[in-house]
This record gives sequence, structure tokens and C-alpha cells, in this order.
Amino acid sequence: MNRKRAAVLLIGSDRGLAGAYSSNIIREGEGLNAFLREQGIEPVHFLVGRKVVNFYKFRERYIEGEYVGFTDQPSYADAKRIGDDLLEAFMTPTEDGGVDEIHIVYTHFHSMVTQESRIRRILPLEVVDEVVVKEEGAPIAALYEFEPDAESVLDGLLPRYIDHTVYTALLMAAASEHAARRRAMKSATDNAEDMIKSLSRQANQARQSEITQEISEIVGGADALSSAR
Repeated sequence: MNRKRAAVLLIGSDRGLAGAYSSNIIREGEGLNAFLREQGIEPVHFLVGRKVVNFYKFRERYIEGEYVGFTDQPSYADAKRIGDDLLEAFMTPTEDGGVDEIHIVYTHFHSMVTQESRIRRILPLEVVDEVVVKEEGAPIAALYEFEPDAESVLDGLLPRYIDHTVYTALLMAAASEHAARRRAMKSATDNAEDMIKSLSRQANQARQSEITQEISEIVGGADALSSAR
């Protein structure tokens, strides 16, 4: 029996100077990998951003797909390229190297102050049965009509659903990356200003001590001359 496989898309950054932004994504990804393996599922990695790619390459791990050069300004074309690869892996039978699940690890943007690393499973979809309750209290199942048919509609919607979900995650990650970099730069600027103040104070104290020393030597020399006369 073939072991189940899951595609894991990690969205990090191409550049540094963003604090622990990419490190948080890598940590969440490592946790997801461990969880999947505990469930008997082998993770297959699709990586976005040089920071995440370099982390996996340094450890000589296999990478199914890597995408770099656009994390700070992703386009829909980038999302579609990733989505097509994920859909192809999902539609391929497991025994032929395909996957049974697709997970995305990205950073969700709440505000310029708050961003949160998230894990989201996008496939397979969870089916929720909707029940309509009449006034008398007897539940009835909701009926849907598809045209041309349910399978054709699903075949048309599934690629768009994956592309849209990936694109949303890329945009959220890009906004979070900019916010994290801005916060990191502000922290670095504040630390630099504090260091400048501290060093300036020390330099002024040293200069004052040197001037005081020189004045003392001049006064001492003048007193010595007066005493000699």
C-alpha cells in the first residue's frame, strides 16, 4: 500500500532584514512536517522565497518546486504558476508521485502591528451539509442545481479556487513581510539612535576630562614658575 503524500507550500521572503518573519514560517513548516509524518503522511515541499529555499537546500532536503524573486510584490501570474503545479500534483495518482492533500503555510496580515503565521489545508475540501429547518421544526436537505453538471462546474472552479487561495496567501505574506521589515528597521533605527546618544555622552565626558587635565597641568606649571621666581 502506497503511503499518503501531502504538498506543503511554504511562503517566506526573498530578502532579509525582516526580523523573525521567515524563521516563523520555517518553524511552522517544521511543526506541520512532524505532524504529517505522525499521521503516516509524507510531506512534499513547494517553497516560495530564497530564505526558505536556502534553509532546505542547506540541509539537503528534496524540493518539489521553488519560486523566488517576487515575494515582496507577487502577481497573479506567480500565483497561477504555483497553483498549476499544486493542481498537477493533486491530480496525479499517489503511486505516480502525486499528493493527496495540499497545505499552505503563510503569514496572515492583521495590521501593521500584528501578523500571524498560519497553516491552512486547501485540499481536499471539507463538505458541509446545509440543512434548512422549516417553521414546524422538520429539517429538510438543501437542493442545488448545477449547469451543465456538478462535475463540469467543479472542474472549472477547482483551478480558480487554488489560484485564488494561493494569490491571497501571497498578498497576505507580502503585506506581512513589509510590515515586519518596517518594524525591524524601526527597531534598528531606535537602537542606533540610543547607541549614538550613549557614545556621544561618553565622548563628551572623555573630552571634558581631557580639557580638565590640560587646565590642571597649565595651572600647575604656572604655580611652579611663580614659586621659582
